[in-house]
Amino acid sequence: MEFVDTHTHLADEAFAGEGDAAVQRAVDAGVTRMIQADTCRTEREAMYALSERHPGTVFSMLGLYPGYVGPDWQDEVSALRGWRSRGPVAIGEIGLDYHYGADTAELQKEALMAQFELARDWDLPVNIHLRDATEDWFAIMEKCRGMHLRGNLHAFSASAEVFGRMQRYGEWYVGIGGVLTFKKARLAVDVERIPLERILLETDSPYLAPTPLRGTRNESANIPIIAARLAEIKGVTVEEVARITTSNAQKLFDI
Repeated sequence: MEFVDTHTHLADEAFAGEGDAAVQRAVDAGVTRMIQADTCRTEREAMYALSERHPGTVFSMLGLYPGYVGPDWQDEVSALRGWRSRGPVAIGEIGLDYHYGADTAELQKEALMAQFELARDWDLPVNIHLRDATEDWFAIMEKCRGMHLRGNLHAFSASAEVFGRMQRYGEWYVGIGGVLTFKKARLAVDVERIPLERILLETDSPYLAPTPLRGTRNESANIPIIAARLAEIKGVTVEEVARITTSNAQKLFDI
């Protein structure tokens, strides 16, 4: 079996120089490919250096996280263009987050549209962070129909109905992580109604460690725990989950 972690933060300070060791632990656990999500310029060099030390195993995205969107967002997005030659596999993690940042909602929408244009111009998928902004998200997707965007909603925690609405806008997947393993997680009910062919596995490490590791630093090596819970919900083998979700990741991110 082989797995893909489609959303991790190996350059996060939580790893404090242990990124290479975390990659090896993941590979030993059968997680043969990992995709690092970008947030802002502070970790970008370390993130790409890690990808270049592990070619074919660690890949990276480019993007401005909505929580970092401010009045200078245009400069931040313009700076992304200088990294095109480093081989990003997606534009992300980008999106809308009104949970703590409702005061920057209009700026977030502008920054998101600008990064959608990058994804269109570079023919890359998008990796979306969406929190407390579902209707604004769909309003933007309606405006962007002509861009023929594709991508995934990372750390998916919405309903199966939201997933269904997404399918009106092209090839869209959901990223499922440690929350699926939490006791009484409502997500399990909705995931049961989402086709396995539209599910990606992710950790969002170092965050959201799965049960029974909650409260510890999450790692890509924990993907098999999430896969096992998904297999249980779907009534299939872990091998089937590995095969299909890996194929989904390869198709979307061209890795």
